[in-house]
Amino acid sequence: MASRRWAANLDMYRKVPVDLLEGTKRGSFMSYFALFIMFALFLAETRSFLSGPILVTDLSLDGSKEKKIRVNFNITMMDMSCDYATVDLVSSLGTEQNVTQHVTKYKLDAEGVRKGYHGRNKNQKDIITSDTLVTETLDELHTNGEDAMSLDATTFEFALEEYSFLFVDFYASWCSHCKALSPTWEALAEVMRIVAEDTVISESLEEGTQLTREQLEEAHKVRLPVMVAKVDCVMHEQLCRDQKISGYPTLRLFADGKFKADYLADREVIEMTHWLASVETELYGNVGIMELVHNVANEYMGTNETLTSMKEIPKTPQRHDPAGKSKEQVEWSEKMSKHRRRTEQLNRKDEDHPGCNLSGFLWVDRAPGNFHIQARSNSHDIAAHMTNVSHEVHHLSFGNPGIKYQVEKGLVTYPPNFLETMNPMDGNVYVNPNEHEAFHHYLKIVTTEFDDPFTNTKKNNLQAYQLQSNSQLSFYRTDIIPEAKFSYDPSPISVYYRKKVKKRWYDYITSLMAIIGGTFTLVGMLEHSVHAMTSKKRR
Repeated sequence: MASRRWAANLDMYRKVPVDLLEGTKRGSFMSYFALFIMFALFLAETRSFLSGPILVTDLSLDGSKEKKIRVNFNITMMDMSCDYATVDLVSSLGTEQNVTQHVTKYKLDAEGVRKGYHGRNKNQKDIITSDTLVTETLDELHTNGEDAMSLDATTFEFALEEYSFLFVDFYASWCSHCKALSPTWEALAEVMRIVAEDTVISESLEEGTQLTREQLEEAHKVRLPVMVAKVDCVMHEQLCRDQKISGYPTLRLFADGKFKADYLADREVIEMTHWLASVETELYGNVGIMELVHNVANEYMGTNETLTSMKEIPKTPQRHDPAGKSKEQVEWSEKMSKHRRRTEQLNRKDEDHPGCNLSGFLWVDRAPGNFHIQARSNSHDIAAHMTNVSHEVHHLSFGNPGIKYQVEKGLVTYPPNFLETMNPMDGNVYVNPNEHEAFHHYLKIVTTEFDDPFTNTKKNNLQAYQLQSNSQLSFYRTDIIPEAKFSYDPSPISVYYRKKVKKRWYDYITSLMAIIGGTFTLVGMLEHSVHAMTSKKRR
């Protein structure tokens, strides 16, 4: 009985008698106002419900399991030869390496156009820096006088006009490679003097004339097949600057008063005379005096390598050792290495402009570090004041380059201007007009993840990297070689961009009910307040 009474008393929708209700103009206005608000909110909520998912950004600690990050780059060094340009990688984990894979170098001309493939980035090929067959010291070779002529700016111009071939060693007195080369260079000059004397003596015998010692000295200077000379770049710095000497020693050949080529092969007397004979053949169509020079060099050095034999590829040894350690195979390997360096020198085409384009990718540790481009050589000492690391960044990004394609095609959801944050340095040019300075670049790497459009599992999220870059001009001591340095620091915070549905259908219906009920109640409270205020005034 009690339960029935309780059930009868439960009425959430009790009715007010119609006789107690009173209509007013103000109530009618408020009703229309409430309907207008409800309708406007209804349209806005429906539009939001039908507009689809929204972009949501989540921040969290970087939990990537990848130990390495890929760095993609394409950088042009405007005033650095590919012979010296190297890419080195340094990590805070203690690893330092000269990168040998996935990086290629191309020579450029003055217009920045690729002139030819130079090779992969690696430690420069080891060449023989001095002739072991020259056993005498430089002082002992100077006993009968100095044959390699020392030049200054004035005598250099005179030598260019006077001699068909001028072979100059641009060196520095502090250079270790230059000191090691000195006896070999003097021996080469002696070979040229012997050839000149033999030529003069032969001609005097044919003519039946007798020459004095002084006449012989003057005659052999005139008849030198190649003037072997040297320039001290410490004493004659401006001359070396004019010649754009960036590494010591630089062995440069001038033919008929013009620059011909730099010699970068083995620094042995026989190798250099063979190259000179090849240059003579290239210029004049046949071997002339240089064949005699080579024969005299063979006699002087106690060797027996003809011009023809040096052009031939060394024969493979008949006995084959799988380990490659037999005496015949070791000798054959050494001969092949010398043959390759000899052939590369013969095929070398020097350009007036020493630009170099480096492109490829690196794998770096997921830890702070840097990669830098610098001038370095195993067979030269680099001149710091002549090293210019002005460069243009055509492209620099981190991560899988295929992600950019998916972003550009709209396969993933990303915020505005996201593409620019992936490679903010692209197209930037950094010029160093002064000596002993270089730009250093600092990059903050932010790991960024997206939903994979082809899977629904979070573990397969696509990963990209946003960059925040800052470049500063750094100054170096005069004895330090400048370098273009790119320092990077992965952020511990990662960003996750994901799509989120704004509202489910039940959220939409709940919102509509809240709009109707909330608007009715709020307008009712407003109308009640206005009614109460006007009633007090009437009283």
